[in-house]
Amino acid sequence: VCWLTPEQTAGKQKPYLYTQGQAVLNRSFFPGFDTPAVKCTYSATVKVPEGFTAVMSATTWEKEKDNTFIFKMSQPIPSYLIALAVGDIVSAEVGPRSRVWAEPCLIEAAKKEYDGVIEEFLAVGEKLFGPYVWGRYDILFMPPSFPFGGMENPCITFVTPCLLAGDRSLVDVIIHEISHSWFGNLVTNATWGEFWLNEGFTMYAQRRISTEVYGSAYTCLEAATGRALLRQHMDNTGEDHPLNKLRVIIEPGLWGVNPDDTYNETPYEKGYCFVSYLAHLVGDQSKFDAFLQAYVNQFKFQSITADDALEFFLEYFPELKKKGVDSLPGFEFDRWLNTPGWPPYLPDLSPGEQLMKPADELAELWATDSLNVEAIEAVDISAWKTYQLVYFLDQILQKSPLPEGNVERLSKMYPKISKAQNAELRLRWCQIVLKNNHESEFSKVKDFLCSQGKQKYTLPIYRAMWSGSESARALAMETFSATAPQLHVNVQNYVKKILGLE
Repeated sequence: VCWLTPEQTAGKQKPYLYTQGQAVLNRSFFPGFDTPAVKCTYSATVKVPEGFTAVMSATTWEKEKDNTFIFKMSQPIPSYLIALAVGDIVSAEVGPRSRVWAEPCLIEAAKKEYDGVIEEFLAVGEKLFGPYVWGRYDILFMPPSFPFGGMENPCITFVTPCLLAGDRSLVDVIIHEISHSWFGNLVTNATWGEFWLNEGFTMYAQRRISTEVYGSAYTCLEAATGRALLRQHMDNTGEDHPLNKLRVIIEPGLWGVNPDDTYNETPYEKGYCFVSYLAHLVGDQSKFDAFLQAYVNQFKFQSITADDALEFFLEYFPELKKKGVDSLPGFEFDRWLNTPGWPPYLPDLSPGEQLMKPADELAELWATDSLNVEAIEAVDISAWKTYQLVYFLDQILQKSPLPEGNVERLSKMYPKISKAQNAELRLRWCQIVLKNNHESEFSKVKDFLCSQGKQKYTLPIYRAMWSGSESARALAMETFSATAPQLHVNVQNYVKKILGLE
């Protein structure tokens, strides 16, 4: 149970409490079978002090006198999805079955960012994967120290306030959490060793919804960004690292391992590639969509293994089973599950090239010794959406360190990037500043780390500082001592490991 002091909240006035159950943390919140293999319904009675509100991942809830809240979850869920938050929180309607919850100082921004957006995503999800069974889909914007992008607690997703970019440029992050309503929450991995069943199918579902809403060029660009993250992760760990398998062995020896320590890009992006490979075997999008709907219907409210899922796939497509697609040389299902390394099949992301090509060419121009300013100024990036800018910055980062002075000029030329409030852009700009040891903008790195505590942003920046110059290392120590109290304890420990403070 995470207890936040007023300083750790956005409003800085009142304390805040929240629980984060995934993967095996709810055993410290209530006695229960804390395994995703077991599902149950639950009810809770929560009494909170005057001036506070409680919310839970429940299908019905009512407030009684003396600030007591009664919650009931009428559908069976795994223990990790039981979630509670208590704080100075208020809500605003943003759709027929959705509201946003946040501290009072954030509620206007939250309403503006998400008004009318959620229902569109939900409706497309229902069209593709079948009925949405959870009743409401609310979003709770957490205090800045919340360590995750989003946690798909049923009925009320907990998300980072980093999503409030002010221009709706990150609203599509919520598509991932919405997709969990079918993949993860309804059909659940039976063990954390097969986490890819939750995340690989969810990434696939997210990109199906995104394709329907934004088109395939944009979705392929977003998927290319994901692939770059997988590449980065595998380069960091070595491809043959045992965690780069889809089926992870979580218990070496007697003491076991915290499943949280096995968390990385592999179940998401390699999992996505495997589901895409299954779709490729089918060869017809509408047939594969129908399969996904049948899969959800077959296993809803159950916890399953990869063997259950793949067996169902082969039964559903008997002609593929007859062809022995599960053992095609190099693409064996067994190899996908049990061999570490780069995915044997990569989905075709070429529709994204119309957006990637200009970004690639522009990055090339910035990486040269004598800048061709005329050619650079001829490229207008004002209409580029988030993932096109992200892709461009990823290319710049790969080419870094750039020749002397180039980063400074880049920063001046594109205030849209170097002064961005969008967290995905800020993360990459900080990485570029560090990799080029551009000390005049080190303050931006510290500001970003002070503004949020999301694991996905915080850890890579500390890694970049620690592998950088003396002054970058000094910045890491200084920033950590200033921000440690506002970080989630897991994130604190991971940063300590990076900084050798264990």
